[in-house]
Amino acid sequence: VVTAVAAVALVPVALGALGFTSAGVAAGSLAAKMMSAAAIANGGGVAAGSLVAVLQSAGMAGLSAATNMVLAGAGGVLG
Repeated sequence: VVTAVAAVALVPVALGALGFTSAGVAAGSLAAKMMSAAAIANGGGVAAGSLVAVLQSAGMAGLSAATNMVLAGAGGVLG
């Protein structure tokens, strides 16, 4: 159970480290590079539902209860 809780707690930290912050994508970060590549690939915009969009949403708003449960379950299985 501790492993599952730790996994859920580390997700926001990992997102922030990648550059997906509550204030938006951090300049010069891996997130910025991902967003740039996604925008170029999609003709200038990041597609809704894409990996970059989902990660940025999670970075800004946190994770939903359902996502937390999935991560906790996966952490429990792995731990």
